[in-house]
Amino acid sequence: MSSSPKRAEIREITTGLSLKKRSFKKVYPFLSSLSFVSLPRCIDTTILLRQLCNLLLWATTGKSTVGIVINLEDEKKDKGKKALDNLLELVQDDLDKVNQTILLKMQSPVALIPQLAGHLIASGGKRLRPMLTLAASRLCGYAGDRHIQLATCVEFIHSATLLHDDVVDKSDLRRGEDTANAIWGNKASVLVGDFLFSRSFELMVEDGSLEVLRILSSASSIIAEGEVMQLVTANDTDTTEHAYMEVICAKTAALFAAACEIGGVIAERPKSECEALMSYGQNLGIIFQLIDDVLDYSAEQKTLGKSVGDDFQEGKITLPIVLAFRRGTDEERGFWKRTMEDLDQKKGDLDYAIELMEKHNALSDTIERARHYGKIACDALAIFPNNQHRQALTGIIEFCINRAY
Repeated sequence: MSSSPKRAEIREITTGLSLKKRSFKKVYPFLSSLSFVSLPRCIDTTILLRQLCNLLLWATTGKSTVGIVINLEDEKKDKGKKALDNLLELVQDDLDKVNQTILLKMQSPVALIPQLAGHLIASGGKRLRPMLTLAASRLCGYAGDRHIQLATCVEFIHSATLLHDDVVDKSDLRRGEDTANAIWGNKASVLVGDFLFSRSFELMVEDGSLEVLRILSSASSIIAEGEVMQLVTANDTDTTEHAYMEVICAKTAALFAAACEIGGVIAERPKSECEALMSYGQNLGIIFQLIDDVLDYSAEQKTLGKSVGDDFQEGKITLPIVLAFRRGTDEERGFWKRTMEDLDQKKGDLDYAIELMEKHNALSDTIERARHYGKIACDALAIFPNNQHRQALTGIIEFCINRAY
């Protein structure tokens, strides 16, 4: 019977290793205790075996020149990118129609409106939220075209919130480009954001479904409430994790939830399936914001076209801050109060803040929280057939989490 390529590879790896019997016995129990079945799928077991054989060689020869490095970060990034590419491939035809509808519906005789809105919409966003509407609709077997206009509506709501956010946060950079408020000023940005909100409601009314109107209008109200709640908690180091979660559930997760739920509604699926899509979207939105909050203190921000430490400079209380503050010493809490509440920030404070977060595992534990919500999102999809759309939506959970690496 012929051996599998994997087994042949393993034999090739181990051939030629001259191991002293005594030394091998010291390492063998460790090797035999490993369960390759339980390893994450992103790890190539052949690569791992190569590294283990290097370990054996080092143990038996005493040579310390053998490096044992398993770079999982690149694999996680690649896996996340592949998941996004898979979803994009599935909905590409529909997404092209959404983009055409966006261009059509943002037109106005007031020249500044399409000019400013076009600057934001064309600045390289992933269109993740409208893609969720498209994929959720197809997952539920929808074969019409209502999802095109509703996905456009979702993108307009999102774009409006970004225009308003950049004004509130005094941001001058988004996706590596100057923000609209940095170019045209705060007044124009707020007013064009209002235009996009209004246009999104026109699209809801044109769809004709009161249930769709209820879901999306409710999401719009909740987003605004979340932004106000964030203003209340800003610069307040006494903010609890519960209060923080209320903020992100409102300002971020609400639109993710609505974008997915309406896919089931227009497909006329049972209430249980619509609620499952809502749960998936809500938990995905929580993941997205948790990882965003981690990324603000990561060098990865630069590759995303964003500034490192914006939240810190604004005194914005996010989960990494909450955890680091709660777990810190009195002296460390004094640092957080000075920098976040009083906004008395000096050179080197950002670096020290990141050092404290790492000391108290605040960043890694925030990522672990995201993984927890990822499991809930995955379970929410379990009632649907295991087709390519469900697999793509499941993969997006990994994409959102792996943005942290």
